[in-house]
Amino acid sequence: MLSKTLDKKIHIICFDVPYPADYGGVIDSFYRIKLLSDEGYQIHLHIFHYGREPQPVLTDYCKEVYYYRRKTSPINGLGLLPYIVKSRKSEELIENLKKVKAPILFEGLHTTLIIKKDLFKDRKLLVRMHNIEHEYYQELMKSENNLFKRIFYRIESSRLKRYEKILNKVDFILPISNTDSAYLSEKYGEKVKLLPAFHSSEKMHELSKKGYFGLYHGNLKVKDNIRTALYLIDIFKKIDFPFIIAGQTDNTKLLSRIDAYRNLSFIELKNDAQLRELFHRAQVNVFFTRNKSGVKLKLINALFQSRHVIANQKMIHGSGLEPLCIEANTTDQIITELLKIIDSNYTKELLAQRKKQLELYNNKKNIKILINLIQH
Repeated sequence: MLSKTLDKKIHIICFDVPYPADYGGVIDSFYRIKLLSDEGYQIHLHIFHYGREPQPVLTDYCKEVYYYRRKTSPINGLGLLPYIVKSRKSEELIENLKKVKAPILFEGLHTTLIIKKDLFKDRKLLVRMHNIEHEYYQELMKSENNLFKRIFYRIESSRLKRYEKILNKVDFILPISNTDSAYLSEKYGEKVKLLPAFHSSEKMHELSKKGYFGLYHGNLKVKDNIRTALYLIDIFKKIDFPFIIAGQTDNTKLLSRIDAYRNLSFIELKNDAQLRELFHRAQVNVFFTRNKSGVKLKLINALFQSRHVIANQKMIHGSGLEPLCIEANTTDQIITELLKIIDSNYTKELLAQRKKQLELYNNKKNIKILINLIQH
């Protein structure tokens, strides 16, 4: 049995700067770091950065924070290794990991290159799987129009599928969704342990029976989200009810389309408090995605903080949240469900059902699952 001091030390290797917690993968990472810190863990945090600035706030939760520049040169797109892995190669990381003997939590396949060298066979190794990466890149390929990007995504998907066998060398694999867990369990057996997503909502928010508008929100600098927003505008414009599209964007086509309709408006999101206020006032949240991957953190937060949710099958599949959402997959289905829901009450019965189902995403319970695996 390890000493209590050693039990409370861990290395975490992040594929990106996990703050601000403003998109799926880093939301999950940041709140896991915060919760481990709350449990008394001495965290040695290692971060590959490329575009997002170093964040001093992370030192509030971590004993040490190391940054490594991701090598984004196109040359790292050559060879058999996946680009997302090869571009995160660092000898400095290896030396820093050697300084403190403690378990290592890898955030995604992206950060696992050092496992190939078998330098840390005496450590507990855990890998958080945010997606089945080769499937995620297949989805990117299908939704991409640029020929060169399509070719890259196809090659990267093939490389990731071959590279995934590195998971045979780790102690535990931690998928984020039921679907991913089923896939990984078939290949890697009992070392696969479902670990639901960590998020910002500690409790359900009590709300009045009705809200004031429909809401779609997301990172509107991401191509898939822009496409979704444009698609939903064509739906929202047909319904006599206010709709808000919220996020950050400089896409003039999107903004002009919103401005063209009296019942639509755009709000630039600047912080979490602003988004929570929108959640609390919204009657219905609409989610739609073409990429089936992981668990969408914005869906979890809407269910904790807001009223009704309409989502397509790719958005909710494998999340365990299917009973809490109204599924709609086509334009006609979305319109039909919106017309029903804009006048519906958010009842105590719906709230009670939601509280019960969202226990799956109880942060305090799920961090105990992780700690038990670290100490196993």
